[in-house]
Amino acid sequence: MAQSNGKASGKDGYFEGVLNALADPVLVIDRKGKITYVNLSTEQFFDAGESWLCERRLQDIIPGDSPVFGMIEQVRQQGASVSEYGVNLDTPRTGPRLVTIQVAPIAEGTGIASGTVIVSIHDRSIASKMTRQMNSRNAARSVTGMAAVLAHEIKNPLSGIRGAAQLLESGVDAEDRKLTRLICDETDRICALVDRMEVFSDRPFIERGPVNIHQVLGHVRELAYSGFARNIRFKERYDPSLPPVAGDRDQLIQVFLNLVKNAAEAAPRHGGEVTLTTSYQIGLRLAQPGSTRRTHLPLLVTVEDNGEGISDDLRPHLFDP
Repeated sequence: MAQSNGKASGKDGYFEGVLNALADPVLVIDRKGKITYVNLSTEQFFDAGESWLCERRLQDIIPGDSPVFGMIEQVRQQGASVSEYGVNLDTPRTGPRLVTIQVAPIAEGTGIASGTVIVSIHDRSIASKMTRQMNSRNAARSVTGMAAVLAHEIKNPLSGIRGAAQLLESGVDAEDRKLTRLICDETDRICALVDRMEVFSDRPFIERGPVNIHQVLGHVRELAYSGFARNIRFKERYDPSLPPVAGDRDQLIQVFLNLVKNAAEAAPRHGGEVTLTTSYQIGLRLAQPGSTRRTHLPLLVTVEDNGEGISDDLRPHLFDP
């Protein structure tokens, strides 16, 4: 095995090539805890070069309370490999990771100092996240049909009913206002019920047809302004030359209503603004995972607020369900 202070050649170069081909980080640690070798995956994992890593001890890059140090001592005493699954590794260079750690001794007679061990790290963060997503999708398939029907047939008209009731509320007497308030409360209750069911659906019902995106945005603005965005100032920057989009009008209304609601909640309470922008983009194509076919998506719709923006602690989780 090539050491950090020497250039690999012959058989050493062969084994170094094998280790560098591994996707998992591999580190060689001597009896004093010094790092004597790392493969390329280790450099990527810790975001540091070999020369920097091999000038340090393992405790310089991994917290001292990590179970890896106890595993190393166990391997040196027993002379057998050990593994530990589901280890939370959190360092300034790696961030929080869920890993599997394996520690193995190096047999005597190899020319390497006694007490030297090999530490390999298998990052399970992405695999764990994918497993949770797959479990959620499998559970969802049993009620997909019911959730899709509820979302399509019930939820979409609720916003219009609630908005109309709120408009009537401002022009009726106190007695009739109780009735309009009842309409709003009941539509909120039904909407909350549908929301609880809709989370199980990963195949929403879609009826595509030619849709004027500006009419959709106008309807969304009217619904928002009569309800949750009553104190928000809307700005519109539309490209009037845009062609109709092939989509489901109800689904598009729901999508943009959610975006506008998010923007209205993020805008300041006084002087809040939401800007709706449409434009035509040339050359934008997207491919679905596992497919080589690319879909041309030339229409761009932007919903922008004048709030403080997304906090740093939420940015890594933006697309988590």
